[in-house]
Amino acid sequence: MKNDIGIDKPLVNPASPIPLPRKDAVEMPSSGLQQQGWNTKNLGLRLGADFTSAACAASMVAPLISIIDRSIMENASGRNTLANSLRSSFWTLLRRPHIMLFSKPVALIFMLYGGTYLTANTLDTATSTVRNRPATHITTGTAKFAASSAANVGLCVYKDQVFVRMFGPGGPPRPVPLPSYALFTLRDCLTIFASFNVPPLLGPLLNERMGTSLRQKVSGTTLAQFAAPAAVQLFSTPIHLLGLDLYNRPGTPGALVSWRDRWVQVRKNWTISAAARICRIVPAFGLGGTVNSKIRKDLMEKLA
Repeated sequence: MKNDIGIDKPLVNPASPIPLPRKDAVEMPSSGLQQQGWNTKNLGLRLGADFTSAACAASMVAPLISIIDRSIMENASGRNTLANSLRSSFWTLLRRPHIMLFSKPVALIFMLYGGTYLTANTLDTATSTVRNRPATHITTGTAKFAASSAANVGLCVYKDQVFVRMFGPGGPPRPVPLPSYALFTLRDCLTIFASFNVPPLLGPLLNERMGTSLRQKVSGTTLAQFAAPAAVQLFSTPIHLLGLDLYNRPGTPGALVSWRDRWVQVRKNWTISAAARICRIVPAFGLGGTVNSKIRKDLMEKLA
């Protein structure tokens, strides 16, 4: 383009600034960068909260569970009836609580459930740290099931082999057979799955079907935390009883115990043992699991 005297006129004024794209159009989203970091805020205190909540929950349930476990094993071995064993243990707890609370059976139960809760808690903390999630983040799925099962099964099998020697039939203690270990492992895997993996999945479904007034009093997740571990005992109890029977009646090369006879013994004690195991599992993973979750949540909210 030319001006009046024939000199070319630039189409754009060189002095005028070239417009730049908006800042938000070129900046990378911050969320992607944040997800690449780790949430290490108050990590030491968060691990302390994991331990504290696990210890509080285990301390609350250990005395009752040790009493019930002893009664089931003494009843299965014929050493004592379930009712008499419960009566004797509760009488000791009332008259001499210090002897019961600091006994070896209670310590074993504290180790078992404290270790299980602590494993689940620290897995949640590790996941929230690595994935940059809030401190209150709760995980579900294969990793949690595998970690919790490994801790619970290992500790429970150790506890059971001590209990079965303490409260089994008279005579010198015998080695626990490998099939009993396998049955105890299967029993514990069923319980762990129902206790840690089912409630987070079942809770929202229960919430959808609960009335508003009921949801204000109790959540679906809390109901699932009590119901799922209790319901699975109907299926895990015969597995438990068969494992005990293999120890209590090992048989000899000349006098083997048939599977039919073992099934008769299992069926004989199924109902009463299932009721007792439900009474032990509700405090163990119902009450204990709820206490552990609530204490951990309250502590993590303060540390977030």
